[in-house]
Amino acid sequence: MRVAIVGWAHSAFGKREEPDVEALIASVAAEALAHAGVEPRDVGAVHVGVFNAGFSRQDFFSSMVLQAVPELRFVPATRHENACATGSAAIHAAIGDIAAGRARIALVVGAEKMTHASPVQIADSLLAASYRKEEGDIEAGFAGIFGRIAQLYFQRYGDASDALAAIAAKNHRHGVANPYAQMRKDLGFAFCRHPSEKNPLVAGPLKRTDCSLVSDGAAAVVLADEETARTMPRAIAFRAAVQANDFLPMSKRDPLAFEGCARAWAKAHEVAGTSLDDLSFVETHDCFTIAELIEYEAMGLAPRGQGARVALDGTTAMGGRLPVNPSGGLKAKGHPIGATGVSMHALAAMQLMGEAGEMQVPNATLAGVFNMGGVAVANYVSILERVR
Repeated sequence: MRVAIVGWAHSAFGKREEPDVEALIASVAAEALAHAGVEPRDVGAVHVGVFNAGFSRQDFFSSMVLQAVPELRFVPATRHENACATGSAAIHAAIGDIAAGRARIALVVGAEKMTHASPVQIADSLLAASYRKEEGDIEAGFAGIFGRIAQLYFQRYGDASDALAAIAAKNHRHGVANPYAQMRKDLGFAFCRHPSEKNPLVAGPLKRTDCSLVSDGAAAVVLADEETARTMPRAIAFRAAVQANDFLPMSKRDPLAFEGCARAWAKAHEVAGTSLDDLSFVETHDCFTIAELIEYEAMGLAPRGQGARVALDGTTAMGGRLPVNPSGGLKAKGHPIGATGVSMHALAAMQLMGEAGEMQVPNATLAGVFNMGGVAVANYVSILERVR
């Protein structure tokens, strides 16, 4: 049984006035149901994605949707956490409920509140998505981890600083058109390329413009079985929804190969009967620019070690052969951990419905979404198409 996205809601990302995760969940839950034209009584399952890892003392979020939509009382509700892929984990669980016949319609909400925390707390909380026994003392937290990955990539394949700056500049240029983005400013290649007082080095060769933003925000999607979805105003079906997990310690694998990402993409295309050439655009997990670069290679857009070429030749820009992150990605849009995967799917659905406004990819028919937790540890790929 195929499952489809039939409605969504999306807050602006950034430093939000809402005091906590509960309020962020409330900001999108009822709106998503209304957008889908779904009554709460028809919802058979609720799935909530919140990473937390110390950002909030409250750590039991599953029933918080009921605070916003009290009519959902007694509906099964579950909280999910899978590092930065938390939102996609919640979506996949909802797909499973519908495919198994446990629900006809499901509500998925992802949210995170991060900006209130100190830089030290943020770095430590994010390191919860690493293997602390080996990686927990790396300076600068997750930025330090990806800084080391960037250094290793440069040593193996050559200096890719121009390519990383091109990725950052592209995503910030795309983000100008995204009304939900935290940073809607075209920073330009030169600013992203050269260290400066406003763009200092953060870890290894990574500058501030190479790192995704600390964000608050929430997003929600409503899912339905395809038969039900075809009776509704919007229906964006999953042709594939694939997860592949790899070892958590980087010491047990090649950290530049992103093998779990490659496996998930390959399996998704096998399930969907597609290839990369069939996709109209991709929303990919650019927590750091080096991650997007390696993901080009893992998804098959460039051979190993040659991702810089497609970053520099315009392939992945709007108007290129395969636009990547037309939303601005995590780099410009922001990265409230639990909301990110849900946001990526909601924005892809907007594109396929032709409802993406100024960030619309012309004639978009097939979307790829890649969301990962950790350093390519929890890997989720979705291939989406409009069926109504």
